[in-house]
Amino acid sequence: MNDKIAKVKAYAKENMSKDRSGHGFDHIQRVANMVLQLMGTESANGEIALTAAYLHDVFDDKIVSDPNAKRDEVKAKLTEFGFDQDEINQVMDIINHMSFSDNIEHKQSLSKEGQIVQDADRLDAIGAIGIARAFQYGGAHRRTIYDPNIKPRDLTTKAAYRNAVDDTTINHFYEKLFKIASDLNTDATKQIGKKRTQYMRDFVTEFKQEWDQ
Repeated sequence: MNDKIAKVKAYAKENMSKDRSGHGFDHIQRVANMVLQLMGTESANGEIALTAAYLHDVFDDKIVSDPNAKRDEVKAKLTEFGFDQDEINQVMDIINHMSFSDNIEHKQSLSKEGQIVQDADRLDAIGAIGIARAFQYGGAHRRTIYDPNIKPRDLTTKAAYRNAVDDTTINHFYEKLFKIASDLNTDATKQIGKKRTQYMRDFVTEFKQEWDQ
């Protein structure tokens, strides 16, 4: 790990270590680790990809009250850490266009580095870890676990995705998590995604059976 990445990692840890919504530094580090794994098979700029991986949730509007101010702080920090303007632009372009919500209405164009980071982030939203994070996020936002009378929504806009007042955690699997694997970019992650999606489907099936008992 070079000095610039070490500083980015430390900054991300400082900002994300107290998060209890499923976006804490443990999530960040798993995304970074997956990026490193993918870099073994994909040709891309590892420094740009890792930087975006470590910073991708720091100014997320689900987590911070003033995303624009935090975004400006991140840019200033990257300059302080020794990144030039072109590198900063590449990192910010990835973060600004990789989220699930920003790709609901139309698929955003991402660099190879962006596709790798997006896949790494999305893989951490599915499988066993994804199940745990879904319930952690739901609990943090006082979301109902399950209500058979509340049906999954057909999400066609970012606004609809964000407006989850009457949503449930189980519905989140149908509205988002079961769909992730089909939108992954790389062959390696598609294979992992398929396995993790089946694990979630089995879990939801078992959950509903136990609920009905």
